[in-house]
Amino acid sequence: MPSAYSQPVFPYVRHPDQDARSPAHHSVIIVGAGPVGLSLAIDLQLRAIDAVVIDDNNTVSDGSRAICHSKRTLEILDRLGCGDAVADRGVRWNAGKVFFQDDLIYRFELLPEPAHKRPAFVNLQQYHFEQCLIDRLRETGGSVRWKNKLTGVTPHSDRVIIDIATPEGNYRLNGDYLVAADGARSATRGLLGLECKGQEFQDRFLIADVLMKADLPAERWFWFDPPFHRNQSALLHRQADNVWRIDFQLGWDADPDLEKQVQRVGARIRAMLGEHAEFELQWVSVYTFQCRRMEKFRHGRVLFAGDAAHQVSPFGARGGNGGIQDGENLAWKLALVATGQAPDRLLDSYDAERGPAADENILHSARSTDFITPKSAASRTFRDAALLLAKTCPFARGLVNSGRLSSASTLVGSPLNTPDCAAFSGAMVPGAPCADLPVLHDGEPGWLLDFLGGEFVALYFCSDDRDIGAIEAALRSLPVTVRLLRVSLQPASFGGATLFDVEGHARQRYDAKEGTLYLIRPDQHVAARFPMFAVGPLRSALARAIGAAS
Repeated sequence: MPSAYSQPVFPYVRHPDQDARSPAHHSVIIVGAGPVGLSLAIDLQLRAIDAVVIDDNNTVSDGSRAICHSKRTLEILDRLGCGDAVADRGVRWNAGKVFFQDDLIYRFELLPEPAHKRPAFVNLQQYHFEQCLIDRLRETGGSVRWKNKLTGVTPHSDRVIIDIATPEGNYRLNGDYLVAADGARSATRGLLGLECKGQEFQDRFLIADVLMKADLPAERWFWFDPPFHRNQSALLHRQADNVWRIDFQLGWDADPDLEKQVQRVGARIRAMLGEHAEFELQWVSVYTFQCRRMEKFRHGRVLFAGDAAHQVSPFGARGGNGGIQDGENLAWKLALVATGQAPDRLLDSYDAERGPAADENILHSARSTDFITPKSAASRTFRDAALLLAKTCPFARGLVNSGRLSSASTLVGSPLNTPDCAAFSGAMVPGAPCADLPVLHDGEPGWLLDFLGGEFVALYFCSDDRDIGAIEAALRSLPVTVRLLRVSLQPASFGGATLFDVEGHARQRYDAKEGTLYLIRPDQHVAARFPMFAVGPLRSALARAIGAAS
């Protein structure tokens, strides 16, 4: 078996900003080089926005931590240019099993629909995930200022001034905007005297990263009251490099220091895997968890993302994936505002969109926790009855909650959405993230999402060229660049920017008919949809989508 993972150490490098006579100015300053801060920095680099990342550490995450990266996260990473790096390094999975006591009660499938580029999830340790992002940030010309600790934040109406401590002394920076992606114990939040409010769950869980070779499928296995850990729960996930993630529920009275002892952890794992199982412990942690959020994610020119803004329990993989979606939502808005293409009030929509998304994640997370750790005899009786029924009664499986797994947020109530002016079927409502489908481009196979994102797109479903000239002329008259992307519903001879819906999925996934047009945001969410092209409604929808509607 391979040896235990060794964390890289990134050198502190003195930056010319530290020697400037007056504080240097940057468009965006990002605090925190975790998955959220790094992905946001890559996004801004690709948009040619001057962004600085600082972090008080000099390495990647210790331990596996956030390991389940959802389909939507992978689609975002594809746009950022590092989806393959994560997917190829990690373990792909779509299915899971739920056990109760001695029995398998059912198996579930997370991606039953065919013809998608990415699986439901890829499991990859957070330290590997962060390394992929760091490598990609370097490729874009960006970097992280390691061992740069935030010590002060002074917001102004036209800028934010921050104080930074380094091994070689202190210095200041000015930024148009400051993004706090510095985790659940956010220094930024503390310096500004802001709070995260919510619920702390009185239970403890043990996480162990176990290096072993096991002939088990790449699935999520969850046990309620298993024979090897009675009256509690357990979870098993496969990761890269023959590392397995094992979670044991311990109960609120458990002593964290005692439970982390190697002999005690080893005894639990042998009870689970068998007395003669061969394994090596890589990392052990005992945690409690909270479901909390800030009241607002925007405070003037300071914006909060990821765990700095909201925290959930680990059941459902909603924390890291939700944070990546925060960064994606924020990047294009910062870019448009920074370049003067949209008013500052566009940034208010960040809170209006990601606040409800956080509430949804917290709701699912809290419900999962209540089911997994019932707080009363009546709750436990209900839970066990649902588990017993689930083995033979499919309807009861909807009652079982071992963690409602992360899915892409549909921004239904967003002020940037234009309501439908005609009847549509399907899930691609304004605010929804675009569904993928296989396409042909110049005879080569590809995927629709690879042609969306980064800028506004007019996604036009058609079978000939007759209206293309008028549409292109209309798009050139708009105040913000909108790229035309044609999808042919029939085999067609015209090429250029045209894609061919090779398997016919567009009709079902987008309710696409001849002349249907969608306005797609830079983050691949639907802004508006129309049965036929008309420049007036499209212009109004674009104004609304950039926060410029009167």
